[in-house]
This record gives sequence, structure tokens and C-alpha cells, in this order.
Amino acid sequence: MPRNLITPSPEDDEPQPPPSRRRRGDSGFDPGSGNRKIAGSFALAFLILLAAAVGSLSGLMLVYSVNLPQIDELEHFRPSTTTELYDIHGRSFGSFALERRVVVGYNDFSPTLREAVISIEDRNFESHWGVNLFRVAGAAWHDLFSKGRAQGASTLTMQLARNLFLSNERTASRKLQEVFLSLQIEHAFTKQQIFTLYGNQIYLGSGVYGFEAGAEYYFSKHASNLTLPEAALLAGLPKGPVEFSPILNPERCFRRRNLVIDAMLEDGKITAAQAEAARSAPLGLHLEAPPNSVAPWFVEEVRRELERRFGPEQVHAAGLKVYTSLDLDLQTAANQAVLDGLAAYERRQGWRARLLNVIAGGLDINTFKHPDWTIPPTPGTYLHAVVTGILPFQVTARIGAKQLILSADDWQWTGFKTAEQFLHVGDIVYVKISGQDSSGNLHGSLEEDTGTQGALLAMDNATGDVLALVGGRDFNLSQFDRATQAERQTGSSFKAYVYTTAVEDGMTPQDTIVDHPISFGSWVPHNYDGKFKGRISLLEAFADSRNIPAVELTDRVGVKNVIATAHRFGITETIPPFLPIALGSAEVTLEQQVDGYSVFPNDGIRIAPRLVRRVVSADGIPLAEDTSDVSEVISQKTARTMMVFFRGVTSEGTAAKLRALDHPLGGKTGTTNDFTDAWFIGFSPSITCGVWTGYDDRQSLGNKQTGAAVALPIWTDFMKVAIAATPNETFPGDQPTPPPLHQAALVTPAANR
Repeated sequence: MPRNLITPSPEDDEPQPPPSRRRRGDSGFDPGSGNRKIAGSFALAFLILLAAAVGSLSGLMLVYSVNLPQIDELEHFRPSTTTELYDIHGRSFGSFALERRVVVGYNDFSPTLREAVISIEDRNFESHWGVNLFRVAGAAWHDLFSKGRAQGASTLTMQLARNLFLSNERTASRKLQEVFLSLQIEHAFTKQQIFTLYGNQIYLGSGVYGFEAGAEYYFSKHASNLTLPEAALLAGLPKGPVEFSPILNPERCFRRRNLVIDAMLEDGKITAAQAEAARSAPLGLHLEAPPNSVAPWFVEEVRRELERRFGPEQVHAAGLKVYTSLDLDLQTAANQAVLDGLAAYERRQGWRARLLNVIAGGLDINTFKHPDWTIPPTPGTYLHAVVTGILPFQVTARIGAKQLILSADDWQWTGFKTAEQFLHVGDIVYVKISGQDSSGNLHGSLEEDTGTQGALLAMDNATGDVLALVGGRDFNLSQFDRATQAERQTGSSFKAYVYTTAVEDGMTPQDTIVDHPISFGSWVPHNYDGKFKGRISLLEAFADSRNIPAVELTDRVGVKNVIATAHRFGITETIPPFLPIALGSAEVTLEQQVDGYSVFPNDGIRIAPRLVRRVVSADGIPLAEDTSDVSEVISQKTARTMMVFFRGVTSEGTAAKLRALDHPLGGKTGTTNDFTDAWFIGFSPSITCGVWTGYDDRQSLGNKQTGAAVALPIWTDFMKVAIAATPNETFPGDQPTPPPLHQAALVTPAANR
């Protein structure tokens, strides 16, 4: 048989076992080689899948982390913080903020607060590495099989990452970014640092961010001093700042607070006795007064000035420290003086029944809220209330959630014996709070608000510092600043510039002038009392505010010269060159009048008003330090001569009531035609203060409601406080009190010689 011509394979050359050595049933097929091939295939597939998973995960990490912020940015992270305003004694009284936040350190959070937050938000915070896998798995299971609300699984670190860098959208990509950031944060920072960042960043409702600002707002205390119930309340807010707000939803807040307490008990942070006592405690809110409520018009003036210099973003978010010119004690006195003075004026006019009615306006009496209810109803405050019930000799009303009770004595001044004669349910009444009884009911007196307004501005003569500023009756109802923005006719207070021009022309207080009927073409000026005194001294004419002599002096020295004098004193408004300006027909702001009058006690030197003394950054770096503009307006001789005139007003003139203060004072009253504006501008050796009263629509204040009757009492109440600290001060030159007016020498004016 021929030999096979096919070339044998290498396997054919392998020696074959003899047939006798083969096991029974061995046909020559090896099943182990097939299993190995299958196992190899599975291994290869697993490696391919693993590589794909790793590649996919790497791709996802690349895709979702490419736009993530660098964690080292946190080392230099500066959250938006509150710009604080301080008075001349370093006391905080106002602020600006996009986010109301006070940044503090880890130890400034009380241990109770830290434990409360960890128990309710992330009980494994101290042990996990940024992501709690058990919570993630549990939340995923809950969300997958539950039809209820999605369950959160975020740790404190994940919440911090989201609040600092990410949005609140519920997507897988955002969640993945949150996880990556959390891992990086945990790697770069300690647990204390992470909690501190979280505690300063978290939102707690009502525009408040961070636990320190929350403690100050809700409880008027620092976060380091919180009690257990207070700490539990704050710890429960991050989950739903609005839903669990103690102001908007107190019942939900109460339940949420107790849930935090239960969590702390379960974690062994507190005892059962502590938990029981804390659960039964009331919410105990002691809300901080609304920001800027003490000097709102002053704060607005400061805000406008700072924004012009530094820009809105730095002013509202950079945490500046602004040291202003305000004296908080004098500002409080100014607020009370204006409100008390306007209330006294309203009572003198009698009850005029200018009341709005909630029901008549189509509103619900139970849900009605007045704008000024943001102010706490403390004794001495003036607030509006809505009448909810009327009995013959008792009225019940509501101020926010509190009940107010008025008795017949509280409205006796109105002339009505019973409330039913002049009040109705739904009326919005104006009251002065006097106190609160043991049942929590407020008590007060019925007042009236017919729309009359008042403004006060006081400045330090030596520095130009604006010490107090009141721009109206109620900032919540009108933010218009009547001290710096309202231009009103000045009445006789403008005569200061007329007489200054006359003194510079050589006249003296002892020179005389004739007070008699006179006309200038078709214009016939009159004195306030309609009478004429004949020949009198210039001192008496000024002190008694005679109109005819002022017009004659203006005519003699020249109306344009009087206008030029006023402009030298800081009056910037355009003044028409007509004789009636002698009687105050020119419209000027209160601020400019106070600025101008401060020249006289300063020996002729004008120191322009200033609101801001210095500004410091959040790091303590000085940004600005202001000094007032100083200029010489009149000579020392002229200034001291004019002081004789001003002191004549306060000793025997239209402001002679000021003698009772037994203090060196000077000033000038002012009243316009038809009693639409009432002024008093005056000074002590250290402070110049001006008061204006009137209606925004320029209606009359009423017959004989002069500057002496309406503005002077407000000025007096304020200055009693202002001069208390300087009992022994004297004017420059230590001028004696001027002689009685009837003893003044009768000398012919220089212009008539």
C-alpha cells in the first residue's frame, strides 16, 4: 500500500501511548480541554467587561469632574457676609447684606448645637469618608419601592458641597458631582473644618444664613449660648427653612424641633429627663429687631454713599465694617422726640377721624398685616392696630399676633365718652404702647396719625459728624427722607442769612430799624401778628421774628448779596432774586439749614456734615478714612455778633421757653404762610440741631401752629438729652447772655446815617 503523502502535523510526531495503556472507555477525546476553553472565554469576557466598567467610570469621572471647582478654592473661600454699621461708640446698629450671615469659628457653635445637627442630619458624620453608603443604599431602596416622598441620603459634607458649588436640581449627574466633591473635601479638610464651613453656610429661613446669624435672629443671642430646645430648633431648619419656619409655621417647627430632640436621645447625647423637659418647652422666640430699624433713614444715606464709592457688590457682600458718625443714644432720643412731638400736635388739633377701615377696603380683618408690625411692640413705640372688638368703655385691637386693650382713659382726649361713638370694627388706629399685662395683652393710649410728618438732624459742631437723623414719622410707610431730600420753604429761619449780610455791611444788634407798614409795588409784607412796633433794635426785630424789618434789610443790603451769603453757608438750591426770600420763600433742605447754622457757634468755620468716618474690610484692612471739608464762611467777629442775635431768640424771643434748660443755647424759629411748614434750627456750643414739621402735600398744620408751637418742643426734648453730657460748656469767646431787649441802645442803622 502506498505511503500517505500528506505532511504530518507536529502533533502527529508526538509519541502515542500504546493501546494497552488506554483506560477503558477512552476514545481519544479530552473533555478537560473544552472546559478550559469555556473558562478562558468567561475570563476574557469578564476582563473586557471590567475594562469597560473602569473605562466608563473613568469617562464619567472625567465628564462630570471636568467642570468641578478646585477644592483648594475652599482654603480661600469667603462667603457673602454682612456689612456692619457701627456708631461712634462702636455699637452695631445696622447692616447691609445679600445673605445675612455672621461667620464664626468651630468653638463658637455650642456643643449642644453641634450634637443636635449631627444627630438629625448625619449621625455617622465623624466616621464616614464623605459618603454614607448605607444611607445611599437605604435611600435608593426607599425611592425605588416607595411611592412616597424621595428620601435624602446626603451627608453634611455632601450638603456643603451642594450649597457651595452646585445647584439644587435632582439629577444623577449633579448627584455624582456631589459625591466626587464630597470625597475631595473629606480628603482635604478635617471634620471640624467641614462642620465650621457647613455651620456658616446653611440657610435657615427669613434671609438668615449660618447658625450664628440664626441664633441672633431667632433668639437674640450667640450660637455659643443656645439652650437645648433652641439648638434643636435651629438644627431642624436646614431640612425645610420655610416649611419648618418658627414664624410662618410654628406648629410644624415645634414637631420638627422635638424630632431633633428624640434623635439626640436615641444617640445618647442627652438624658431622658433632658429630652422630656426640652420637648415641653415653648419655642421661646426672641426675634431680633428688624435690621436698620433704629436709624433707617441714616442707614439709607450711608448705603447710597458707600455704593457710590465701592459699588453695590462690595457693600452688600464683602463684610465691610463701617464706622459711622451716628450716636445711638442721641438717635434713640431723636426718634422718641419726633414721635412724641407729632402726637402732641395731633392731640392739640382734636380728633379728626381720618381712619382707614380694613373691612370697607375689602380685606380680611383676621389676615390683615400692617407694614409697621415688623417693629416689636415695646413700651414707648407707636404702632398701628386693627380694631377687632368694641364695647362702650373698652376696645380690643390686634397688633400682629398680640391683642391690645384700650380703656376709656386711653381715648379721653378725643372728647368721646364711649368707643361706639367714633370707632368701628376694622378701623386702623394709631396707638402708643405703654406695656403688657400678665396675660400677654398689650396696653396703650389712642393717638392719631393724620399724615403730619417731622424730620430732625443733629450734627457735631467740631467734626461735622451727623449724630442723629430722622427722615419722617414711619419708615415702613414712607422711605422718603425729609431731612435730606425734601426742599421746603424755610420761613423766618432764612433771616439768619439776611442779618449776617447786614452785619457784614456794618450793622450791629443795637442799631434800630422802623417796623411799620410798607409796600414794594404790589407786594405788601405783613408781620405774623398783623401789628407794627415802630422803631426797634435789630436784636429785638430778629428775636421777635418781625417780617417788615427783615424785608427792609434785604432791600438795603441787596437781595443778590443775601443769596450769595446763603450759598456761602452751603445752600445749593437756586434762589430767585426777589424780596420775599427774606421771609423764607426759598426752598431748602433741613440738612443744609443745619449745616449752615453750625457756622455760627463755630466762630465762622463751616465743617461739612459727614456720615462715614472710616471703612475697614473684613480682613481689617482700612479702605477709607474720611475727614470733613473745612472752610471759613464768615469772620470770627461776624459770627460772634450773630450769636448775640441767636441768643436773644432763646432768652426773650420766640424761643424764650428754652431758658428753662439753663444752658447756653441759640437758634431761630421759622413759620411759612398758612402754617404749612414749622421750623426750629438751634445749637448748643457742641451740637447744632434742626427740626422741620409739616405735611407732604403742603396742607396747613392749622392756625397758629408755628415753629415755636410744633417744632420747638421736639427740638427741646432732643436737646435735653444732648446737653446732659456737657453741663458746663460755653460758646467761643464766652459771650455773656445778651441784655434784655428793652435795654438795647436805640441807634440809627448804618445804612440810614
